[in-house]
Amino acid sequence: MSSYQHTTEYLLGLLKELLALPKETEWVEFKQNNDDPKEIGEYISALSNSAALCGKAFAYLVWGITDGTREIAGTTFKPGAAKKGNEELENWLLRLLNPRIAFGFYEFETNSGSTVVILEISKASKHPVQFQGHEYIRIGSYKKSLKEFPEKERTLWRIFDATPFEAMVAKSNQTSDDVLGLLNYPDYFELLKLPLPDNKHGILKRLQEEQFISPSGSGNWDITNFGAILFARRFDDFSSLKRKAVRVILYKNNSRIETQKEQVGSKGYATGFEGLIEFIMTLVPSNEIIEKALRRTVPMYPELAIRELVANAIIHQDFVIHGTGPMVEIFSDRIEITNPGQPMVSTDRFLDSPPRSRNEGVASFLRRIGVCEERGSGIDKVVFQTEFYQLPAPLFEIAGDNTRTVLFAHKSYADMDRKDRVRATYLHACLRYVQRDYLTNTSLRERFGIEKENSSMVSRVIRDAMEDGAIKPVDPESESRKLARYWPIWA
Repeated sequence: MSSYQHTTEYLLGLLKELLALPKETEWVEFKQNNDDPKEIGEYISALSNSAALCGKAFAYLVWGITDGTREIAGTTFKPGAAKKGNEELENWLLRLLNPRIAFGFYEFETNSGSTVVILEISKASKHPVQFQGHEYIRIGSYKKSLKEFPEKERTLWRIFDATPFEAMVAKSNQTSDDVLGLLNYPDYFELLKLPLPDNKHGILKRLQEEQFISPSGSGNWDITNFGAILFARRFDDFSSLKRKAVRVILYKNNSRIETQKEQVGSKGYATGFEGLIEFIMTLVPSNEIIEKALRRTVPMYPELAIRELVANAIIHQDFVIHGTGPMVEIFSDRIEITNPGQPMVSTDRFLDSPPRSRNEGVASFLRRIGVCEERGSGIDKVVFQTEFYQLPAPLFEIAGDNTRTVLFAHKSYADMDRKDRVRATYLHACLRYVQRDYLTNTSLRERFGIEKENSSMVSRVIRDAMEDGAIKPVDPESESRKLARYWPIWA
């Protein structure tokens, strides 16, 4: 899980700063040649948790330094070649960490020719980091079980409860010029239709007011996750966020066997959103339709639906899950939009439930610039658009630790199976309910594009939907099928 590759100059400066710290710094540990994998894993847990306690963005484990004297002696430890059994060390460590936090090994030579290795470890967030099911902490210069120090554990949980992801530091102690080089500040002013200040102080003041940056205490700035995730010029410049870029994959057919094109976004979400949607729309299949004897080509999927679903994937992702980010996969017969993290409401209630977001700061800003709905999840728009385009109903599902939405290409009513029809009926009932209306035989017939003389086909679908527990009649005592009205089962 290697991070952004720091320059040797940066690493030499970092080493100098670490060596100058007090001897019992709880978020830094020095070793010379100890390469025991289990010991390294326990230190990752201890140092990550201690960094959170100390308010540091990263912790460090350094090889090549003699314990006690802190002299640079060099190390024989080679992280790139190290293994545990037949498994590469980094993969083995990542597999046994929970959660899978970001970390990276950096091997470099000092000016004297000695080899030094620095392991940069992201601080714990949301909950303590475990290794092989155990949580560790640093007490002075010693590694201990967190359970032995309940007061430390309580303090750690208070920190997690009080610090949202957006407020955490993505890159610390940056100069003013560094900040302006790392964040695409012109896009911020353009998206909000604000005049660009004519001096550096005015720009930095505005970024601070938005909580994109905060003073680091040394005359420099910390860039918050909030600022980086929205306005990074390059995600690769932020080691803990680089895997959060949206990945778009186009497959040749309806399986993942053969990839035609793949692209990983490089910009922050606010900066890159419009370009991302344009790129996706160039890849989706098209349909030819005839209107008044004129043939024209239209995208298979409504752009508005794709915008809402991609925005939802960005907003509702769980940033604590490292090594993965939002993904858009385009097949010949469907498009799948996936984000890390299970949903905070049941997938059956996406359309009507009040919106709940893990990342309210990101959600609020994207609403301000018109990327997503001001209120609600936008799922009602998605369902409406699929009905208007006469597409099968979207599918909302949980896949492991991920949430996935599937939009299906056009399929005739005859080609839909019972599950397709019942899902479409349920979502149609939900949409009518939030519009303060009811599902009827007529409304569902129009949704499926069925002629009036074939309304008996719709009656069978309604019966199937009731049998499957998807909808229920508004008036169970009524004997009139023609005038019957229906609600979603939960109404």
